[in-house]
Amino acid sequence: MKRVEKDKAPLLVFCFDAGDPDLLLRWGHDGTLPALGSILRRGSWARLAGPEMISEHGMWVSITSGVSRAKHGYYYFRQLVPGTYDLAPVRGRDLDVKPFWAGCPDQRVAVVDVPDIAAPEPQPGIQLSEWATHYPYFSPSAHPSDFLDRVREDIGEPMIIHEEPESSYDTDREIYDRLMERAARKKRLCLELIESDQFDLIFIVFGECHTGAHQLWKYHRERNSPDTQCDLSHAVRKIYQATDSALAAIMERLPAEAPVFVLSSVGIKNQWPAYGLNEAFCRQLGYQVEPEVTDSFRPLDLVRRLVPQVARDQLSRFLSRDTQEKLISDKFRSSTDWSRTTAFSIPGYYTGQFRVNLAGREPNGIISPGVEYDELLNRMEADLAALVDPVTQKPAVKAVWRTDAIFGGGPPKVLPDLFAEWADAAHFVERVIHPTTELRQSPCDFHRDTDHSQFGLVAAAGPAIAQHGDLGVVSPLDLVPTFLAHLGNSAPEHLAGQVIPEMNIEIQG
Repeated sequence: MKRVEKDKAPLLVFCFDAGDPDLLLRWGHDGTLPALGSILRRGSWARLAGPEMISEHGMWVSITSGVSRAKHGYYYFRQLVPGTYDLAPVRGRDLDVKPFWAGCPDQRVAVVDVPDIAAPEPQPGIQLSEWATHYPYFSPSAHPSDFLDRVREDIGEPMIIHEEPESSYDTDREIYDRLMERAARKKRLCLELIESDQFDLIFIVFGECHTGAHQLWKYHRERNSPDTQCDLSHAVRKIYQATDSALAAIMERLPAEAPVFVLSSVGIKNQWPAYGLNEAFCRQLGYQVEPEVTDSFRPLDLVRRLVPQVARDQLSRFLSRDTQEKLISDKFRSSTDWSRTTAFSIPGYYTGQFRVNLAGREPNGIISPGVEYDELLNRMEADLAALVDPVTQKPAVKAVWRTDAIFGGGPPKVLPDLFAEWADAAHFVERVIHPTTELRQSPCDFHRDTDHSQFGLVAAAGPAIAQHGDLGVVSPLDLVPTFLAHLGNSAPEHLAGQVIPEMNIEIQG
């Protein structure tokens, strides 16, 4: 790739995908992450928080488009199909939502590995997608298309690194080594890219922090006692440092006046799946009613009666993803008597996602909008608040959000009606106690010890950015208007966010 001399300072947006804000701020301030630390000293930072953070899924769509999830409707990788009782996979590319740079057709962009956005479209500059993301759902693609061939020739083939929740130490060590290697290759790719051309916007996401934290959190030094330390105890920190090293190298090659933003989408927390508890809550408390037993001779019904659930879960791993999704949807649809169900759980590993069987919205809805809808949600909130973890003797549910309250607009068309965040837990919560019953679950097929906190981070420095330090909390929806202002563009009227004043004092002044 040919080096080009720069005569204009681009906007750099550098992202630690799922970089924990507490770790980023602490390590930035104490010198562990010197590149981030320089931005914190010279500029301003804030935590990303608010309704948009209710789920990790869909966060990159909100961050890059400025469109609220109340409109784009993306809340999980598998969602209820509106107007049915079917489930179907959902990805950012399925949505009619585009990233903000697509609305800047005259500006040259260098976009690398932004998760969950539309496939690259013709635009001046270079876009690379799914080359080294946390969890690639699609094959790598680029614009122009021959750029992918150049990357393969100069840097190598994409390194796909998946999490393995129930892994051995040797597997964890191998994954760590591969993540470090991929971070080094990604750094080299980014440096060659920005030296090859002149850009108005450089937007780069490193996914190694995301995969690494999930895979290696069990070794994290701050989580374990001194007598349990091993050579992976600093693995999470070293992956953050490798990412920070890439940030430093990129900033060194940009003009001093370039505005630099550092982003994290969400954080990491101690959490085991609550998959079984979400369903047990609805079924055992009478919201979701099972159908009466029949002598069905459908092959799927015969298999479910004769083969234990644990064995079925093991067997399903050998099926194609499409076949697995069809089986999950069929089980969900057929395991409930919808004519007697008032509310139900949309299957999810962590956050509870509860939907009212609302008349006029669901095919066999029996709850009327208005008073009956509100009273049902009030009862569900009270039941969730009453759950206790017998291990800690504390509430098992940390927070409950009513979608119509946090987003407005009445009952949602696509989103669940209630989201429930289970309390952080370093132990697998096998059972919780309700005043009237006990809810139990067994480990599910994705038995992982971490989930995502509902906070991200934005830090920024540059001539047009105030040296203000901690700004408190801002909405992720404010990022796109702020980026567009730095690019000399105004935000479209349909976006709800506003320019963050301290992060563009020239525009505000």
